[in-house]
Amino acid sequence: MKRNFTLIIMLLSLFALAGCGGGPKADVPIFMMAQNGVPNEIADKLQADLKTKVGEAPTVSVLTTPIFSMEKLIVEIAAGDNGILIVPMEQFKAIGQQGGYVSLDAVAKVEDFPEGVLELPVDSKDSKEGKKEKHLYGIPLEHTKWFTDLKVNGKDLVAFVPANAKNQDKVMQVIKVIAQK
Repeated sequence: MKRNFTLIIMLLSLFALAGCGGGPKADVPIFMMAQNGVPNEIADKLQADLKTKVGEAPTVSVLTTPIFSMEKLIVEIAAGDNGILIVPMEQFKAIGQQGGYVSLDAVAKVEDFPEGVLELPVDSKDSKEGKKEKHLYGIPLEHTKWFTDLKVNGKDLVAFVPANAKNQDKVMQVIKVIAQK
């Protein structure tokens, strides 16, 4: 009996693990969390539209969560392996004070997104402790072409690139598309 129970647990674990992943990972995974959650239909709509705008490469995926959880957001930033994160403005500003955001000055005009400009700590070997720099770190989505064309409410949502994002050249291609007005 104990042996059968162990076998059943192992098989269930194998099926659970097989269900994770769902094939090759996108070049630019995007994680989106809003104060009131985001339905999967919105994620599908945003992902399909980005794929038409970006083309076949780099590949893009949009993952959302139906509820807001600060703990989940922290995990997604620290270990989520996301290229772009979309979060409420309040969390964007608060978490940014720890540093760890990539400047978007090269992909969008600062004057187009003044709400996305922050003065944040920079991590540099030759800089003094506590040095801060002012840059465009976030793209407020309310008036972007991506959200307005799809009639998605982007009020209070900001897209940013975490410093731990992989494939940053591909991420920058996608954030440039997201930042179109």
